[in-house]
Amino acid sequence: MKFKALFVALLLVQQFAFGQKQPNIVLLFSDDAGYADFGFQGSQVMLTPNLDKLASEGVKFTQGYVSASVCGPSRAGLMTGRYQQRFGFEENNVPSYMSANSALDGENMGVPLDQVTIGNYLKDLGYTTAVFGKWHLGGADCYHPLKRGFDEFYGFRGGARSYYEYPNIQNVPRENHLERNFEGYAEPERYLTDRLGEEAVDFIERNQDKPFFAFVSFNAVHTPMEAEQKDMDKFPQLSGKRQQVAGMTLALDRACGLILDKLKELGLDDNTIVVFTNDNGGPTDKNASINLPLAGTKSNHLEGGVRVPYIMRWPGQIKENTEYDYPVSTMDLLPTFVAAAGGDSKALKNVDGVDLLPFIQHKDTSRPHNVLFWKKACRASVRMGDWKLLRFPDRPAELYNIVKDESEQNDLAAKYPEKVRKMYKMIFEWESSLERPRWLLQRKFENVDIDRMDKYKNVK
Repeated sequence: MKFKALFVALLLVQQFAFGQKQPNIVLLFSDDAGYADFGFQGSQVMLTPNLDKLASEGVKFTQGYVSASVCGPSRAGLMTGRYQQRFGFEENNVPSYMSANSALDGENMGVPLDQVTIGNYLKDLGYTTAVFGKWHLGGADCYHPLKRGFDEFYGFRGGARSYYEYPNIQNVPRENHLERNFEGYAEPERYLTDRLGEEAVDFIERNQDKPFFAFVSFNAVHTPMEAEQKDMDKFPQLSGKRQQVAGMTLALDRACGLILDKLKELGLDDNTIVVFTNDNGGPTDKNASINLPLAGTKSNHLEGGVRVPYIMRWPGQIKENTEYDYPVSTMDLLPTFVAAAGGDSKALKNVDGVDLLPFIQHKDTSRPHNVLFWKKACRASVRMGDWKLLRFPDRPAELYNIVKDESEQNDLAAKYPEKVRKMYKMIFEWESSLERPRWLLQRKFENVDIDRMDKYKNVK
């Protein structure tokens, strides 16, 4: 590929001068967590001391967004630094839930092979790369992490699985089997969240003398609701799913703490970028997560579906215990990591994310993004400056000033009709640049998403 060769050459030119060492990169990624379900996000119930400490040592993005309100598309946007609709990854890729008219189903729903991943870019810069946990970017062999820029994999290819060993593994789809590297299948010896932390620690120990990238993609706190009893016992005031999600969150924090402690023990923490974020808003009806004060949940474009906890630490480069208030996206991680690793983020082609470092270091005081988009079928949204327009299939568009009304309770569409028209047109112009979806969910799930949105729209 001529472009790739040119890009690699540019990266090599940009390598750190004067012996400056490339930073290690650790991306801690939770699944279906609620916006308000961490101490650093204001929770008085959840116990997350390790992540709270991480937040105090870096920057917290108060308006951190994902590129989709569901797992698969969100991860595709993060992994490529692009709006995933540009390559047809618009719908969630859940085998057996697709329309009979869907062009693809099962293991074949994955990030197209012509797309370049974070793993590809960082490997070209000399990094050893690994994924631990949930992949959900394609179950077929051709989409496997080891074929998409990663050197190691310990996890599962699909979107959800048990936190414990399956008693009848022959009845479980291959994509949900626990796998080491390529087809080295072996079920977890103990609670999976803890195992993922342990595997990440082992990877760090083995690669401490060279730059590494570890994508620790926890399935916590996605269903099934399976928490260790010892963890639920820490929350006697809670019951049912709320107690379970609290226990699962505690285990998530413990695994993150294990990784952070290992970085410190090995003397790597000062030269390691650590990011913690989540794939989409919490599905309150499924796992009792809480997104307040934001309206909405997973699977819709209200703030509770697309705004997530988002923190970044890099000692000496990012000022500790700070907040950044302009909108940012998980699509920004790819160019940010490339730039931090010594590459030239400006040489990246067809990438929608931006290098965040100049902004959070206050070298650039403008906004990283003047406009952000979201789309799934007829539903879409655009954030322009402080304004956000939501387009629906079953009602007129709604307009909110997100800075003044982050809970999206005061619809201003009737007051500002010209702004509505302008932003509505912006969505259409953006849509016109996208590919058609490569696969389609059954139509009934669109109704389920609308019903869920209406159920959690009013935060009062």
